[in-house]
Amino acid sequence: MYGQLAEAESLYRRALRHLEATVGSSHTDTLTCVSNLAILLQTQGDYEEAQGLHRRALYGRERVLGTDHPNTLSCVNNLANLLYDEGRYDEAEPLHRRALYGRERVLGATHTDTLASVNNLANVLHSMGQYDEAQRLHRRALYGREVTLGPDHPDTLASVNNLANALYDQGRYGEAEPLHRRALESRERVLGDEHPETLGSVDNLANVLQSLGRYTEAEPLQRRALAGRDRVLGPDHPDTLASLGNLAVL
Repeated sequence: MYGQLAEAESLYRRALRHLEATVGSSHTDTLTCVSNLAILLQTQGDYEEAQGLHRRALYGRERVLGTDHPNTLSCVNNLANLLYDEGRYDEAEPLHRRALYGRERVLGATHTDTLASVNNLANVLHSMGQYDEAQRLHRRALYGREVTLGPDHPDTLASVNNLANALYDQGRYGEAEPLHRRALESRERVLGDEHPETLGSVDNLANVLQSLGRYTEAEPLQRRALAGRDRVLGPDHPDTLASLGNLAVL
């Protein structure tokens, strides 16, 4: 997958140069390409360039489409996700609230994009220590996705994983473990053993088991997460480095 991401990046850059030369930098197709390249770079851990592209896509869509267009709100959401990944929670929170309130107004409370914003705002609040509101939003996202998308949809499994993480960080390890097992087993079946989200669930379950003192169960999972992330994401990706640190302190 690491090589596939690099190939995709090259293709996006080529497409972007072509669109800029033919239809202009403000055309909606160009802005879509900018947004897609930003998401890809974010996936690869290149946050600095990704942020500039996310902002370019957002400002361009605000001018061309308006502030409440669904594509503009997607850019708000994407920039907020990047700031979250960088640990800049105070900057991410108002953007996620803007995306959520805009999507509720434009798309409705049960639209999949709205539920994504519910989930994303919950993640930010959880990281800021606002556990009560975060857990309420995580449960809203999970139940909404189970009804709208089904129990095994990747987005539903992301909500399972996120609720489990929220419980884990509150020290509620016994409640977190079965949710992390559900997320891992379903992701293995739906996404495959070496999908980045599956490897994230491997790592999360290992952390829960370690916190429960079950070290002999945790260690092989930590090694699996590290080896998989090294292959799939590359040795310098933030998630790979996080797995290396987790194994070191086991």
